[in-house]
Amino acid sequence: MPLAVEEQVRALAEGAVIGGYDGRRWRSGEQPLGVDRFVICGCSEDLQPMADRAALVARWTNAARELVDAPPNVISPAGLAERAAAVPRLRAETIDPTEAGLGALAAVGASSPARPVLLVLRHDPPGAPDAPRLALVGKAVTFDTGGYFLKSQTDIVRQKADMGGGAAVVGALGAIAELGLPLSVTGVVPACENMLSGSAIRPTDVITTAAGLTVEVTNPDAEGRLILADALWWARRDGATHLVDLATLTGAMRAGMGDLYAGVFAADDAWRDAVVEAGNVSGDLAWPWPLHPRYRPLIESTVADLRNTAGKGFGYPIVAATFLQQFAGDGPWAHVDMLGPALLDEDRGDAFGSGATGYGVRMLVELATRMAE
Repeated sequence: MPLAVEEQVRALAEGAVIGGYDGRRWRSGEQPLGVDRFVICGCSEDLQPMADRAALVARWTNAARELVDAPPNVISPAGLAERAAAVPRLRAETIDPTEAGLGALAAVGASSPARPVLLVLRHDPPGAPDAPRLALVGKAVTFDTGGYFLKSQTDIVRQKADMGGGAAVVGALGAIAELGLPLSVTGVVPACENMLSGSAIRPTDVITTAAGLTVEVTNPDAEGRLILADALWWARRDGATHLVDLATLTGAMRAGMGDLYAGVFAADDAWRDAVVEAGNVSGDLAWPWPLHPRYRPLIESTVADLRNTAGKGFGYPIVAATFLQQFAGDGPWAHVDMLGPALLDEDRGDAFGSGATGYGVRMLVELATRMAE
C-alpha cells in the first residue's frame, strides 16, 4: 500500500538524520559531521512542520545511539549523569541510592568503584494537567560482566550497550522537552555497573528493595530487574500515574524475536496496546507478550519474599516481567524488553547499519505525544 505524502516526508527526514549518524566519535582528528542540510523537493510548505518534527526526534534518537556506542570508561554512571544533566529544558537530579534507601540499586552497584546513581529528569511545562503524569524508567547498567555468573567472551564484549533503556529515556526526554509537549513526564534512570569483585552480590544473597520486599539472588546476572524494581517503586511514589520501563533485559527475547522487534508486557491490555501501537507507528517495532498470574509462583523463594529468577529453562522474558510487576504499583505499567533491536551486530539493510539504534526514543515520544493530545 502506498504511503501518504505526509508519511513519505516523515520517513525521508528521519532517514536522512538517522542514516547520517557516524558512531566513530572516538577516532583522533576531525569529528564526523552528520547531515548539515537536507532538502525535500516538490513538497508544499505545509509539510515543513512534519519534516522538522521527524528530524528533531531522529536527532535525539542519534543522541541515544551515541550514549550506547560510547565506551564504558566514558559513559560510566557518573558520565551518563553528566550527559543527562546537560540536556536542555529539563530539571535534572542525581540521587545517591544508599541515602535514598534504594537497596537493590545500591547492592548491584556496590560491585564497582564507580558509584551507582539514580538519575531523575523532569519535564514539567507550565499549564500541564495534574494527570496523567508519565514516568519513563530506563535500565542503565553501563557495563555488565554478569558478576559471579560471568558472561562468555562473545557476550561480554556487547555489554556497554546494557544501558540502552536508560539512553532511550534520556533521548526521549530531550525530544519531549524540545517539542514542548503539554504533559508532565519524568525520566527515572538507575545507573550502575555490574562487576565481578569482592563486593559483588553473591548467589543466595538476600537484598532488601526500596519497596521493602526481600529478594533472594538466584542469578547475579539478572541484575537489571533488581535495579528496575527500585526505580519503578521510586517513580510510582513520585506520583506517576502511568509507567513504562525499557530494558535490554533478557537474551531470550533476542533469541525469540531477533533484532527487529521488542516485546511488551503489561497487566493492563489497553496500556500495553497503546505502547505497542506507539512503537509500530513510530518505527520502533514492538509485539505484545503475555503476562499471566500463573507465572507468579515461579519467583517464590524459600528464604525471602521473591527470587530474581525462576531457575527454569523456559519463559525467561515473562518471568522477568512478572518480577517487575511486583514493584510497579497500582495503575498502568508496561515493560519493554528491547535487547534484540537495541544493538545490531550487523547491518540489517535499513538506515541504522550496525551498532546502537536508539531504540525506544521514537516509541516514547510518540506515546507521550498521544497522551498530550
